[in-house]
Amino acid sequence: MIQQILKDRPTKLFIGFAAFFVANALIAECIGGKIFSLEKLFGFNPVNLTLFGQSGLSFSLTCGVLLWPLEFVMTDIVNEFYGPKAVKRISYTAVALISYAFIMFYASIHIPYADWWPASKASQGIPDMQVAFNGIFGQGMWIIMGSLVAFLVSQVVDVAVFQRIKKATGEKKVWLRATGSTLVSQLIDSFIVLTIAFKLGSNWTWAQVIAVGCVNYMYKFTIAILLTPLIYFAEARIEKYVGKETAMRMKKTAMER
Repeated sequence: MIQQILKDRPTKLFIGFAAFFVANALIAECIGGKIFSLEKLFGFNPVNLTLFGQSGLSFSLTCGVLLWPLEFVMTDIVNEFYGPKAVKRISYTAVALISYAFIMFYASIHIPYADWWPASKASQGIPDMQVAFNGIFGQGMWIIMGSLVAFLVSQVVDVAVFQRIKKATGEKKVWLRATGSTLVSQLIDSFIVLTIAFKLGSNWTWAQVIAVGCVNYMYKFTIAILLTPLIYFAEARIEKYVGKETAMRMKKTAMER
């Protein structure tokens, strides 16, 4: 049985996609606690935007946004070759394993620590390792819930929009269904996570939610456009790996699911 799986290239490819998809999502969640300046990353001073009465807005983003675009690129690729059921399966798996990871983080935070451990890195500028550990892995429950709900809903929306555009255009206009589905799903993702994590969890005003959501979406919109060529590159590599006839058969089967 295992030998048949290892010899079947489409199956091996899907296993690889699923593994990377889950790992990438989990890493994005773990590094999401750090906020970075997009402007400073490229050597510019932070912008000072004013939207919906909220001033001083800049592109201060979580490090997780560096990895999330890859999730949506992979969503479109899996949707193209394996169909919506495959996308939903790996999305549900990712949510389940991320939830498991956060449960383990919570448990590890509350496990009694050795007496010597908190001060073990004091010479390196970390006065309390327990506080540092809690700060990194102890994300608030509202943020966790908002992130997971936003991810799951946006994935379902991405699949639906992708399939609707594909049925209307057939095999043509890959850029339209890939980029279009990502733009719609990321718009929804941006506002769901902020609404749950900060409107419900931290009493933000709706003006704050909308303003920050718009800034975040500007970044996601730009990245979605810039990554469009990656879709074509990935499709070409997959066709070369599994063979053109097999790739066409996979796409046709994906349309029927």
